[in-house]
Amino acid sequence: MSGPLTLAASASPKVHLTSQTRIIAAILAIAFMGLVLEMIRRDKLQERFSVVWFVAGLGMLIGAAFPRLLELVADAMGVRDTNVALFSIVLLFLLGLALNFSVTMSRQAAQITRLAQERALEKARQQQAGSGENGGEPKRERLES
Repeated sequence: MSGPLTLAASASPKVHLTSQTRIIAAILAIAFMGLVLEMIRRDKLQERFSVVWFVAGLGMLIGAAFPRLLELVADAMGVRDTNVALFSIVLLFLLGLALNFSVTMSRQAAQITRLAQERALEKARQQQAGSGENGGEPKRERLES
């Protein structure tokens, strides 16, 4: 009973992709990179963020062209199953992206707070300057949109 289980557990990792699957994966990777470029062209994605997504598309294309690389990565990670290696890589990539976007959002939130405070101080100075010129009456500002 331990014969077949031992053979299955000791089998080296194999990536079994048919040529049709590899072609579809390559087409999807190229379409993904085209989508990234189109979003840049339409100003829906900034260049600094597009680099990460374009590199991800290149990784997908390389994975489709050379599926045996995943075996090397699985061996380097000490993992028997290539699917585990692939999901680990994708999970780490997504966690890195989430951390990067959290840092960016935190930085922007601090910048927005600082700008709002500076605007409030500027508005208060304008009101003080306006009240001094009008004999104590506060100057009326037009609403800005």
